[in-house]
Amino acid sequence: MDTDSFENIVIHGTKDTAVTFLDKNRENVKEYKISIFREISVFNDLKATYQAYQILKKERPDVIHSHSAKGGIIGRVLGPLLGIKVIYTPHAFSYLSAQSKLKRGVFLGIEKMLEKRTSLLLATSNSERKRAIEEVGFDPQNIIVFNNCIEPISKIEPLSIPKTWPDNYVCTVGRPSYQKNIEHMIRVMNEVNKEAKIHLVVMGVGPVSDQLESVKSLIQELDMDEDVTLLSWTQRTDVFNIIDQSKLYISTARYEGLPYAVIESLALSKPCVVTNCDGNRDLIIDGFNGFVVNEGVIQFKEKILELLRDEKLLERMSKNSQQVFAKNFSIKSNIKQLETIYKSYN
Repeated sequence: MDTDSFENIVIHGTKDTAVTFLDKNRENVKEYKISIFREISVFNDLKATYQAYQILKKERPDVIHSHSAKGGIIGRVLGPLLGIKVIYTPHAFSYLSAQSKLKRGVFLGIEKMLEKRTSLLLATSNSERKRAIEEVGFDPQNIIVFNNCIEPISKIEPLSIPKTWPDNYVCTVGRPSYQKNIEHMIRVMNEVNKEAKIHLVVMGVGPVSDQLESVKSLIQELDMDEDVTLLSWTQRTDVFNIIDQSKLYISTARYEGLPYAVIESLALSKPCVVTNCDGNRDLIIDGFNGFVVNEGVIQFKEKILELLRDEKLLERMSKNSQQVFAKNFSIKSNIKQLETIYKSYN
């Protein structure tokens, strides 16, 4: 962002990142760490809310931009109390993660309750906008779509970790969880390997991977130990290197906001085969820069095999991916839109 017109202050969790935030001039951005964690905890959540209140009272920002479930709740509770306008970006509404009707109803109820305390919903995709209107009840006039964006990837750094997988592979980024549905991916790749031997590299198997044991059990059950590599959290440059050297990118997610890993794959000219869910369908144009498929194993398998077997199709979709990225998802092109939005809610 333009440092002459904007000052950014970041409030985030104590365990989110150890990397310092920098502005466009490579100067440190002011940041505060509070007790905000992914897991629900009455003590920590109340503590985080109080900590955020003290920070906001001290800093008196012109606008609060709240991200994701916990940040969205805290920002929209505190903003009106302090007379500060609140912009909210869900990055996939929290109720989509609920596996029970009761939990989904509770989370959806919280979103509906806080809708009136939101100055603007800044949706990451058209799918997220549609869901906000039809399910949460937002006024369409109170929503703007601002795509998640990244900088163009101009250089691929060497791997900082040992390469333990073969050269012929496909990849994905996503912790083993209900959202990412990695078990489905394992089943798909098991079918693919019956017709064309290719490895799967799964990146992002970090500490918050509640279905990791389920994924490992399925890999053993299908005798795929030699066909799958599960990589723990690593540097972002390593992720770029692994995507860049892969044949294609795949996603079996049940829902998304607008997934950065798919955007990064487009920036690296990779065709993607993805499930037909929010976020994925906003990035992949079926038949142009990849395939959007329903959750069935067979259709998913067939689309992966189609790309692996047709070099010309793979090359054409690779070029199209880079074209889609440059047109829609480069932060260098889109940052002015975000600046304009912030100014309008000053």
